[in-house]
Amino acid sequence: MTLLLVRHANAGRRSAYEGDDRVRPLSPRGQAQADGLVTLLKGYRPRRILSSPYVRCCETVRPLSKALGLPVESVDALAESHGSETLRLMERMAGESAVLCTHGDVALEVLDTLAGQRPAKARQSLRLQKGEVWVIQSVGTSLSIVEHLRQVAGGSR
Repeated sequence: MTLLLVRHANAGRRSAYEGDDRVRPLSPRGQAQADGLVTLLKGYRPRRILSSPYVRCCETVRPLSKALGLPVESVDALAESHGSETLRLMERMAGESAVLCTHGDVALEVLDTLAGQRPAKARQSLRLQKGEVWVIQSVGTSLSIVEHLRQVAGGSR
C-alpha cells in the first residue's frame, strides 16, 4: 500500500509571523498548493488523512479531506522535531493507504533514513519543497521511496 508524505504548503516566512508559530496559517500561495493536492493525490485513494496539529499542516490537507469525505486526524508524531516518531508511525501504518502531512525537518529525516541504502549522490536529490509529496510504498513492514510528486505552476500536476 501507499503512504503519501506531504510537506505542508507555503505559510510565508516564519520570521515574518508574529505569535505562536503553531497557529501560522497558509499564505494565498499555500492555499493554492493545498487545492492542487486534491488533483495530485485523489487517484491514490487514501483511506486516512493524518496531519501534524500545526494549523498550516491541517490547512494543507483540508481540501483533500473535503473532496474525499475523510476526516483529518491530528497526530503529534507528525509535528516538528518528531522525525523518529514519524518513522515509527509509518512503520506501524505499513499496509495502509494514507496521506501524512508534516514539516520540512521531519520529512527530510524520514527521507534520509529511507534512502540510507542509496549512494550519497542519489540522497542529495531528496528534497521536499512546500506542497510536494513523496510516495512511500510499503511491503510488509518495509518502506521504500518510489516517487516524488511535484505540482506545476497553478497548483496541480
